[in-house]
Amino acid sequence: MGAYEKNFPVTWEELHRNAKALAWRLNSLGPFKGIISVTRGGLVPAAVVARELEIRLIDTICISSYEGDKQEELNVIKDVQLEEDGSGWLIIDDLVDTGDTARAVRKMLPKAHFATVYAKPAGRPLVDTYITEVSQDTWIFFPWDMEPQPVKPIVS
Repeated sequence: MGAYEKNFPVTWEELHRNAKALAWRLNSLGPFKGIISVTRGGLVPAAVVARELEIRLIDTICISSYEGDKQEELNVIKDVQLEEDGSGWLIIDDLVDTGDTARAVRKMLPKAHFATVYAKPAGRPLVDTYITEVSQDTWIFFPWDMEPQPVKPIVS
């Protein structure tokens, strides 16, 4: 996996529990005008947070930055059309890794509250709220990227 030495598989149940924990942390910071989900990874956590915080207004920022497990140049496919700087809005993504995507989103909505479920050290300073930190050399396998299959033991 290149620079990734550790694997961190996340099940649907774990992701749901962690997204709900994120909603608990965010609850006292609202109310929010709406959610901006960073696609595609932010869609599932945004749905959970929206349900828990009773937020009905959801939009997306569509950015591609990965090809498989390799980060590529950022490509903003769809921006949001707010007449403001993001004040009162909540940005949700699954993960902040190197911070490249977060920097681009922050530039678009500098006053929005940025929250992720997972954070790595390089990107952590760019988000306001997160639930779980993992090391920079860890690849997170999200449930939408996995199928059940046999795996080798850690020591082999």
